[in-house]
Amino acid sequence: MQGIHYRVERNPLTKPVSYRLRFLPQGIGGYDEVAARVALKNPGSSAEQIKTHLRSSMEEILAMLLEGLQVTLEDTMIFRPSFTARLTSPDASLPPIEELLGINISASQPFVKDLQAAANLVREAWTEKIPAIQAAADTTTGLNNVLNPDGVLRLTGSNLSFDWQSPNNSCVLAGTESGSAAQTQFAKVSDSEILLVPHVPAQAQPWNNEYTVSITTQYTEHGSIRTGAYGGRLRTPLTVPELSHPHPPETGILTNNAAAPYVVVTASSLTADTRLRVQVEHNVQDDILAFKLIDMQDGGAQGMIVPATGNGEFVLPGFSGSAMSSLSIRVDNYAALKTLVSNDYNGRLVDILDVKIE
Repeated sequence: MQGIHYRVERNPLTKPVSYRLRFLPQGIGGYDEVAARVALKNPGSSAEQIKTHLRSSMEEILAMLLEGLQVTLEDTMIFRPSFTARLTSPDASLPPIEELLGINISASQPFVKDLQAAANLVREAWTEKIPAIQAAADTTTGLNNVLNPDGVLRLTGSNLSFDWQSPNNSCVLAGTESGSAAQTQFAKVSDSEILLVPHVPAQAQPWNNEYTVSITTQYTEHGSIRTGAYGGRLRTPLTVPELSHPHPPETGILTNNAAAPYVVVTASSLTADTRLRVQVEHNVQDDILAFKLIDMQDGGAQGMIVPATGNGEFVLPGFSGSAMSSLSIRVDNYAALKTLVSNDYNGRLVDILDVKIE
C-alpha cells in the first residue's frame, strides 16, 4: 500500500512504558528518481537535463553559502552555515575548520504542513519471528538502560529463548566504539526474560561507556539464524576521581563513541564519596539543552535545571540530602551532544557518576 509506512515499537528510554513509531523506508530516491518524476510533468525537458539542473542547483547553493548567504527556498528548505567552536578567549585562534564549520538544513513549516495534510500512514506488523528485546534494566539500581558490571542485567521481551552453549546462539554486549563480548553467565533464560551477570568489554576511552545488546538464536535445529537487537543504548557508570585535588583530572561524560568527550567534569564541591546521576535533556520548545543532577531513584530528588545554548562552562547545583553541593562541567561539543540526545536518546541522556574525593 502506498504511503508512509511505520511500525509501533516499545520505547526503551521511557518509564513508565511508552511506544514510538519507527519510519520504515520503502526505498531510496536520488537524483535519477527525482529527475524522472519531474520530467513526467515537464515533457519539454528530459530526465537527464533535469538531473543536470538539480545538481547545478546544489552547486549554486553551496557557492551562495560560501559567499556568506542564507539560502531560503520559499515554502521548502532553508540552508545556512553553522558554527561549533569553543574559544578560551575572544582573540583565540580558531580550531581546524572541519571542527568549526557545518551546514544547517531545515524544512520550512509550510513544507511540513503540506506533508502532514497529504500523508497516508500505513502501519506494518512484525512479519518474522525474531528475538524482540523490549526493555533492559539493572536489577541492582532498578534503573532502565544501565549496564552495571557489578549487577545483574534483566532483558525482557518476546522470543528471547536461546541456547547460549550452541555455536549459533549468543547474547552479545558490544561497545559502540569498540569491543564485544558473548555473555556466559546466565541466571535465567526464557522466552520473555533473560537474567545475566554482564561481562562488559572495554572500549578505547573511559568516556566511551555506551553499549548495545543483541540476541542471536535458532528456533529449530535446521532453522535460519535470527538476530534481534535492543533499540536502546546501555550505559555503564563512570568514575569521577580525585575531586579533592586543586586540579583534578577531567572526566569525560555524556558521550557516545567519539574520540573526544562532548562534556567533561572539571570540579566539584563534595563532602564524601557519592553516587548520583547527571542528566541532559533537549528542550524542544526552546531548542536548547538543559542539565541537572538527579539522585539514583526515578522521580527522586533533583538539582536546579541549568540551560545551555552552546559550548562553555556550567555549574550544576546539587540536591537535598546529597554529599555534593555542586558539579562543574564544561561542554566542548554542544552540537554533537544535541544531536546525540535528540537522535539516539529520545531527548534525554543520563549518566551514573561514582564521584570520589580521592
